[in-house]
Amino acid sequence: MKMVNSFNLKRAAAGIKRINLDGLRWRVFDAKGQILGRLASQIATVVMGKDKPTYTPNRDDGDVCIVLNAKDICVSGRKLTDKVYYWHTGYMGHLKKRTLKDQMAKDPTDVIRKAILRMLPKNNLRDDRDRKLRIFPGSEHPFGDRPLEPYVMPPRTVREMRPRERRAMIRAQKKAEQQQENAEQRQQNADELKNGKKSEAQESA
Repeated sequence: MKMVNSFNLKRAAAGIKRINLDGLRWRVFDAKGQILGRLASQIATVVMGKDKPTYTPNRDDGDVCIVLNAKDICVSGRKLTDKVYYWHTGYMGHLKKRTLKDQMAKDPTDVIRKAILRMLPKNNLRDDRDRKLRIFPGSEHPFGDRPLEPYVMPPRTVREMRPRERRAMIRAQKKAEQQQENAEQRQQNADELKNGKKSEAQESA
């Protein structure tokens, strides 16, 4: 197992020599607990260099992005079973598919890579930007000797509750209050009836 991990780390660091690293920063993204689409949009912005004032569309000035803990990425809703990846083998009728859950079990790094690459413009700079992506399923990586800069994700603004959900919540609260009032009223009526019967019994005695 250790031999396989070391092989994967060496393979991940193999193509880094083909990149001109002069003036580039090494940004580290922690994918643990992050939403897939939101994380991919931030990484795509950094790898294109759009966060720099010197950004131009025809130059590749983006920084090197190291993504850790890819296996702990999160998705919203039911995307684990509803999101499907399709590919064709090249033969007639050989259209294959795989759900996001199966792809995460097979290779979680490919999920993040596809999400990022599909946010990049389809031009000649795409391959160079792909080489700057270094995605690892865990927290181990072979770039400990580099000047790494952790990337802080921007805070999320909590969206206001939708009107339908807000009305449903209000109805549920009113229903619970009404049930509690009815229970109290029934208990009060039962106590009054019990006390009335006791007083009648004492008078007859």
